[in-house]
Amino acid sequence: MTRPSLSANPLLLGFDQIERMLDRIHKQGGDSYPPFNIEQMGNSGFRIAIAVAGFAPEDLTVEIENQQLVIRGRQAEQAERVFLHRGIAARQFRRAFVLADGLEVTSAGLDNGILSIELQRPETVTPTRTIAIQTR
Repeated sequence: MTRPSLSANPLLLGFDQIERMLDRIHKQGGDSYPPFNIEQMGNSGFRIAIAVAGFAPEDLTVEIENQQLVIRGRQAEQAERVFLHRGIAARQFRRAFVLADGLEVTSAGLDNGILSIELQRPETVTPTRTIAIQTR
């Protein structure tokens, strides 16, 4: 199923970035590993909590790339360990969240296997501007 293009509507000017963002989201797929929660914190804050049991802080990276919050996890293989049964997933992952303009990552912390990332939207005042009409 194809999605109608935003650029096809003449009343939507300059929304090509949003169209590219929607394409990126669509291409991410539906991978559910690792599981996560998103909480609202007050009027302008959010917390993303990602279950990363077994990952140490040095196994994780949190980065901002092209208006996306990207979390990666990669555990080093330990050749000296011999498993009789391996039921705990130790696979690498990449989880990305598209960020709205102005949304800032304020902190990230790892506690009891949960990676928590705090985000805040600064309060903005949108001024009204009058555009002068020139005559020739």
